[in-house]
Amino acid sequence: MTSNYRFKDVVRTRIATFDTFNVALGRHHVSAMLEFDVTESRAKLRELRKKGITVSFNAWLIKVIGSVLQKHPEAAAWLYSKKKLMIFDDINVSMIVEKRAGETKVPIPLVIKKVNRKSAREITEEIEKAKSSELGPDDIVLEKRTAAYQRLYYHLPGFLRRLFWKLLLRSPETAFRTMGNVSVTSIGMIGRINGWFIHRAVHPLSFGVGSILKKPVVVGNEIKIREILNMTILVDHDVIDGAPMVRFLSDLTDYMESGKEITV
Repeated sequence: MTSNYRFKDVVRTRIATFDTFNVALGRHHVSAMLEFDVTESRAKLRELRKKGITVSFNAWLIKVIGSVLQKHPEAAAWLYSKKKLMIFDDINVSMIVEKRAGETKVPIPLVIKKVNRKSAREITEEIEKAKSSELGPDDIVLEKRTAAYQRLYYHLPGFLRRLFWKLLLRSPETAFRTMGNVSVTSIGMIGRINGWFIHRAVHPLSFGVGSILKKPVVVGNEIKIREILNMTILVDHDVIDGAPMVRFLSDLTDYMESGKEITV
């Protein structure tokens, strides 16, 4: 007896996702699966909202990443050669935002530049502006007509497409200008998942933001219910060693759990 089935077209821009995942498999990332107690930080964000000041959790998180990386810039360095790293003065963060196209929402890449020089409120406004602005000719979105060279990419054989990404990553200055030196993906915040997801990235430093759940935690000598954020962090072991990596993660924990950078 033959089972019924149907076909569904793969969105063309998914090809780029396949290619970057393939290239990312060759990078020497160390995966850190962490929990952050963000109870105090979220309380501070709620207090700001009561004053009529909106700062999103993701925008604050991006600001925290930028601030901590100013103290540990090597964590987001690009490997220039076997003997040199290229360390940029600024932190450019790549993320995905959804824009409305007619009756549907489509994902587009957004690079927030110089997050270390902006406030969490400014980053919030930039993200919201990107979401609400009309789609332009430079936006690369799903099922949207793109420029000729972009359309050509999808018709190239796989080895040439992957070669494009490898050449891009060998030019740190171009890669930094095009997609930044840090990526943040918040797919885990959709829903409530008690766990972590292991993503892949071509950036030297990448954050996979998970769900925020209430969990029993020992605070002092008491067990209290706290708001815990699950996060997976990919750190390129080619650009940073274990001890500096731990110091970076220690400072990140301090900023995350104390609510630093939550200001007007």
